[in-house]
Amino acid sequence: MTENLHVEIHDGVAEVTLNRPRQRNALTFSMYERLLGFCEKAARDSSLRVVLITGAGDKAFAAGTDIAEFHTVKTAEDGLAYEAKIERVLSALETLAIPTISAIAGACTGGGAAIAACCDLRIATRSMKFGFPIARTLGNCLSVANYARLVHLIGPARVKDLFFTARLMEADEALSIGIVNELVDDHETLMRRAREIAATVAGHAPLTLRATKEALRRIAAAQTLPPDDDLVGLCYGSQDFREGIGSFLAKRPPQWKAC
Repeated sequence: MTENLHVEIHDGVAEVTLNRPRQRNALTFSMYERLLGFCEKAARDSSLRVVLITGAGDKAFAAGTDIAEFHTVKTAEDGLAYEAKIERVLSALETLAIPTISAIAGACTGGGAAIAACCDLRIATRSMKFGFPIARTLGNCLSVANYARLVHLIGPARVKDLFFTARLMEADEALSIGIVNELVDDHETLMRRAREIAATVAGHAPLTLRATKEALRRIAAAQTLPPDDDLVGLCYGSQDFREGIGSFLAKRPPQWKAC
């Protein structure tokens, strides 16, 4: 791999690697733009079933935005433009209709933690450290949209704890509060297990997964329950639903068509 953001696609699974291992996969502005471009392309690709995001090597998923990139951020307006830029990337990832998985080894901080938090499932090694230590580093803050994502994921008290103490949460605690779904011992096992999960998810009914993901996104975005007639109708009125019934009764694997 030579690109800073490398994409490989096999059997409906797009594997995206943040590829700056010597810099602990710290994200450059161009990497954010490439991730945004990938998400926009993935949103139009009906052959994709899952996106798996990871960092190169076993030292870091991504250690935030490369601080060298902040040399252009000099005013309040620059800060607003930066947060708007990051929000476009995260929103594009979060609103993908297909499931997203992050495979995390080592440091998962700042912008890297924000990317992981936008994914639907997270699996990590026991070396994983998660947090936003900006109160003891840059002295900046997140957008309200990003705080809201974290509050939905782990609750306001834990968000305050992470930001006020600027500590990095270790793997066992992250598992216990649901930041990660599963822990493994090493990087090799991480990638094998993450790919197994991706393959499993890729084989399930895509409209069911799409409707579930979108329904949960709407619930997170609203204080009252949003309508779901379109999502229920999407699944129950589809050929895939009928294929699911037929294959179950015939005791054979279903052949999903997303229609």
